[in-house]
Amino acid sequence: MCGRYAVQHDPAALAEEFEAADRTGGEVVADFNVTPTKTVPIVVQRGSERSIRPVRWGLIPTWAKEPGNGPPMINARAESITEKPAFAESARRRRCLMPATGWYEWRPGDRRRQPFLCRHRDGASLAMAAVFSAWWAPDSTDRPLVTCAVVTTDAVGELADVHHRMPLVLPRERWADWLDPRRTEIGELLTPDEGMLDELALHPVSIEVNSMRNNHPDLLRQVEPVPEPAEQAALFES
Repeated sequence: MCGRYAVQHDPAALAEEFEAADRTGGEVVADFNVTPTKTVPIVVQRGSERSIRPVRWGLIPTWAKEPGNGPPMINARAESITEKPAFAESARRRRCLMPATGWYEWRPGDRRRQPFLCRHRDGASLAMAAVFSAWWAPDSTDRPLVTCAVVTTDAVGELADVHHRMPLVLPRERWADWLDPRRTEIGELLTPDEGMLDELALHPVSIEVNSMRNNHPDLLRQVEPVPEPAEQAALFES
């Protein structure tokens, strides 16, 4: 899954990296601890223009009567995205990329709550496959509320040692196909690219990440993992 991530570059830098125009209007800044419902940058393609746009993380389907009161739909499973009603329409016509320096993950059941960061080995931004939706409030004449969700797949390799799910990270050669709104069949794009996986690195980071109030560049720095509690370690020694 993907429940936290980081974007260390500002929209101007992302626009250059993704060969896009910055249309965020100052609504997005660098964020080292992105949490659900925050305003985040996405990359979209409309006509001949590729642009960076600000949206809210947590998808609201176009047909929803009102924003949900439950947990925000921040992830969409690749295995069911073209069939599940909440995501199917967006998967066909409203796909985007969510730039990320990396995403944070935790091992289920780890009482230490030791966070790990998965990022590109050379420091480049990752392009997480995502979908978006524009929701209009009934009788509203204001702008729609645009929201997004990250596409996730089964984790592979060392990433599976931390969590069984991971974002679908697209290599540059797949960006144009994913962003093309004229393309409605995306089955072949929903499988992780093996070459891309070789470019990812995973390392432990500070437990400061655990609190959404903490937000600074040092959260990305590799650290020594928090030691296991003595009683937990003893179970493995006996």
